[in-house]
Amino acid sequence: MTTKLRNLFAIGASAFLLAACQGENAGDSSEGAGDSNDTDTEETADFKLGMVTDEGGVDDRSFNQSAWEGMQAWAEDNDLGEDAVKYYQSNDASQFVSNLNTAIQDQYDIIYGVGYQLAEAIDDVAENNPDQHFGIVDGAVDRDNVVSLNFRDHEAAYLVGVAAAHTTESDQIGFVGGQRGVVIDRFQAGFEAGVASVNPDIDVDVQYAESFADAAIGQQIAAGMFSSGVDVIYHASGAVGNGVFTEATDRMESDPDNQLWVIGVDRDQEELGEWEGGNLTLTSSLKAVGTAIQLASNEAMEEGFQGGENIVYGLAEDGVGITEGNMSEEAWSAVEEARQAILDGDVEIPETPEAE
Repeated sequence: MTTKLRNLFAIGASAFLLAACQGENAGDSSEGAGDSNDTDTEETADFKLGMVTDEGGVDDRSFNQSAWEGMQAWAEDNDLGEDAVKYYQSNDASQFVSNLNTAIQDQYDIIYGVGYQLAEAIDDVAENNPDQHFGIVDGAVDRDNVVSLNFRDHEAAYLVGVAAAHTTESDQIGFVGGQRGVVIDRFQAGFEAGVASVNPDIDVDVQYAESFADAAIGQQIAAGMFSSGVDVIYHASGAVGNGVFTEATDRMESDPDNQLWVIGVDRDQEELGEWEGGNLTLTSSLKAVGTAIQLASNEAMEEGFQGGENIVYGLAEDGVGITEGNMSEEAWSAVEEARQAILDGDVEIPETPEAE
C-alpha cells in the first residue's frame, strides 16, 4: 500500500463549522454508481457518497459527526444537493457488513467506513465487490478499491497534554479512552508524553470505557476521577465523552469554586462545556476527518479514485490541531512552542503507551 502525506489547506476548515444533520439524509438509490475515473460533467453531477458510522452514531458530537459534516460540505461545495450523500447508522459492530452491503445496493460511488472498527468489514466486503470503491478512516485496508485515510493523532494529543499540564492545580489528570487499539493508543501515548514534557511528576489516571457509545460509562469514570482529585480530563472516546462533560458540568454547577476542566476530541467541543457559570472545555484536539473525506472525494471525481493509498495527515498538513479554547496565556504560549518544536522535528512523540 502506498503511503502519502497530503496538505489540507486547499479544502479549508468548513467541515468543523457546519451543523450536523440529526436524521438520515436519504439518497436517491435509483442513480447508478459512475466510474470515478470518468470526469465528464454528467458523471460528476451524479457522483454520490455513502458513509457507514461506527457504533458511536452520526450525532456523537465527535468523530462520526465530523465525517458527516464533511460529506455535507462536500455536497454543498460541489452543488450536488442533499441526495448526493447518505449515512448508514451502526448501533453495534454486527451491523457493519449489512450497512456496507445496503450502501452498495444503493449505488454510491464511494462508501466510507468511519473508524478503525470497520476495517475488517470493509476488507471483506471490498474483496467480494472489486468494482465498488471504498474509503476507511482511521484504518488501513490494502486493496486496490480502498483508500485509507489516517491521522497523526499523537501530535495533537501531545499538545493538549501540554495544555493540561499547564492548567492542573492538583497535579492529577485523567485520560478516558473508548476502546483499546492502535488509534486510541496514539491518543493516550501522545497525551501522556505532552504532560510529562511539562512535569513528569503529574499523575495521569488512564481508564477505558471499552465503548464509543455509552455516555453513562463515561460519566461514571469521570465521577470516580474527579472524586479522587483529578481536575482535568481528556477523553478520546466518541459519544462516551458526552458523559464526561455531563459529570463535569453537574459538579461545577453544584460547587463552582472547584474548577474542573474537560478536553474535547476530534472537533471543537466547546459547546459541551457550557454551564451556568461559564465554560469548562479547556481545549479540543482536532482531527480533520470531514476535510480528508472531501479531499479524497474531489480527487476521485477530478483525477480518478486513489485506491490502494494510505494517506496520512498530521500537524504539518493541518490535518490535526488544537483549539485555544479557555487556556491561560501561559498554557497557550507553551502549546504554540511545543507545536513549533514538533514541526521542526525537535520532539519525537510516541505512538504507543509505555507498558503498564
